[in-house]
Amino acid sequence: MSHKPFAVATERNSQSILGVLREEFQGMTSILEIGSGTGQHAVCFCGELNWLEWQTSDIADNHEGIKAWISDAALPNVLVPLDLDVRSGEVESTTYDGVFSANTAHIMEPGAVASMFSLVAGAMRNGGKFLLYGPFRCEGRFNSPSNEQFHESLRQRDADMGIRNLEELDRLALSGGLVRKSLYAMPANNHVAVWVKNEGSDQ
Repeated sequence: MSHKPFAVATERNSQSILGVLREEFQGMTSILEIGSGTGQHAVCFCGELNWLEWQTSDIADNHEGIKAWISDAALPNVLVPLDLDVRSGEVESTTYDGVFSANTAHIMEPGAVASMFSLVAGAMRNGGKFLLYGPFRCEGRFNSPSNEQFHESLRQRDADMGIRNLEELDRLALSGGLVRKSLYAMPANNHVAVWVKNEGSDQ
């Protein structure tokens, strides 16, 4: 068996996220994952959601681990990772029915978060859904003391990191024609936010 990276948090949150994906990605075919990390999510989700073709992506440093998970799982619907940095990368426009990303926005600097939303808007077809998992603030308020402590620990590591305000993410989304339709509460004070692109539009 290949040596594979392993993230305890990813293992722990996979099943709760899977329930949301099963609902929101029903009837879709092609999904882009931004920041596939270890590759655990992709393998877990695609073993259950076998109607999806799941395109992994990440910076090149993480590709070996992602490929190890994909190789061991031998699932036909998980594709080897694209080399993708949201700050400079590009994907073919209107290619995907949906985009998923987990635990990325709070470790990106604000410009990279804006770039991610721009990339997502361009990558998805009309009616596509962007599902973003992680901790969020609402109107600057934290939903738990632990999230506030986590935010401060991120800021100490890098002043550009931190838990993002949903209102700011909604603004970034709207600039690309995405509107938030749902917000699912998840364990450990996290959420999955769902934005939909140009719903009902032919443009």
